[in-house]
Order: sequence, then C-alpha cells, then structure tokens
Amino acid sequence: MQTLLTRFLALILLLGLSACGGVRDDLTQTPDPIGHFLLGFNVVVAEDPQKGPVSRDATPDEWIAAVEKAVNDRFKRYDGDQYYHIAVAVQGYVLGRAGIPLVYSPKSVLIFSVTFYNDATQSKINPEPIQLTVFEPCCSVPFLSSGMTKTREEQMDGLAFNAARAIERLMREHADWFGGTPETPEADPTIVAGNVLVDNPAALEPDQTPPATN
Repeated sequence: MQTLLTRFLALILLLGLSACGGVRDDLTQTPDPIGHFLLGFNVVVAEDPQKGPVSRDATPDEWIAAVEKAVNDRFKRYDGDQYYHIAVAVQGYVLGRAGIPLVYSPKSVLIFSVTFYNDATQSKINPEPIQLTVFEPCCSVPFLSSGMTKTREEQMDGLAFNAARAIERLMREHADWFGGTPETPEADPTIVAGNVLVDNPAALEPDQTPPATN
C-alpha cells in the first residue's frame, strides 16, 4: 500500500512539474498602447496584509519588492506621451503549503487594490480603489497545490506577475481613462473582483476532491 501511494505521489509531482510552468506572456515585446499611458510612479504598500488559512509566511517588504518588480517589468514597456501613476495596496494572501493531494491542497492567492493617478491633473482617476484577487497562473492538474512544486519565493513571483497582468487588463477595459479605446479582454479565471478571503473562501479549495467512501 505504501509503495502504491509513493508511486501515486511521484506521478502527480511529475505532472505538476510539467504543467505548472505558468501561463506567461512575453514581456520582451512592445505592447499595444493604452491611450497615452506612460508609467510615472510605481507605488506599492503592504500595511499588515491578512494572511489566509494554512499559508506560508511572507513579510510586507517581500510583497512590496515582488509587486513593484512585476509592475515595473510590465508597464515600463509602454512609451506613451503622458505620465500616469499606479498605486497598489497588498491586502491579503495565501501561499499554499504542500497539502495532501486530493484531500487538501490550498490554492495560492494575492488580494490587492489599485488606484491610478493622472500626473497632468495631479488627481485620482478612479475615486475608490479597485480591489482584485489573483490566483497563480498555474496549474492544469486541478488537485495539485503549487506548494508541492514551488518555493515560497516562486509562488510570490507568480502571484505578483498575475497581479500586474490583472492591472493591465483593468486598464484596457477602462482605456478611456488614459485617452484610449476600451477593450473587452477574454475571461480569465485566475483574476476575480473583490477579496476572495471574504467574499468566497471556498474558492481556495481544490477544484477536485476524492470520491466519498462507503
């Protein structure tokens, strides 16, 4: 029995390593413009973010560094003719631990809010911060937690990357804020509105669970 379980765990670990590379777009390419957007200040704060259940630890400074880098990597590519500032507040997270496949493999998420500022008018573009939750852009093995295949730092990198993607999608949806034409991005299940820890904690559970036993 022990040998069978060991083989099963080894198999799903192999599947996870091949499936969890993450969906990443190419940041080396020049993106289509979003109106006049040119990145001004990139400000990230993390004032005592809420740590979700069964999460690995991460410090506010680590989150600030990860998100600042992801935002900078994505938005420094834009070469518009008017400065806009992006302010991000990290509000909560879950960095999934290894868990037990098919029993409890918690998903990793990052909850944050974003506010845009127009440098020319020195004013907020969206009066209230827009809150989003992002999941890791991973995996195709639904019951496998990234905690089994990724380090804490790799999980943070993936979440920060997806947070910057979510911000970019939001900007394209509201491109008129930046003098452009609004777009409708394709649905992305790894990006949802609001705070999943408050609004829908069940979303952190595995997508697949073992069948009930008699």
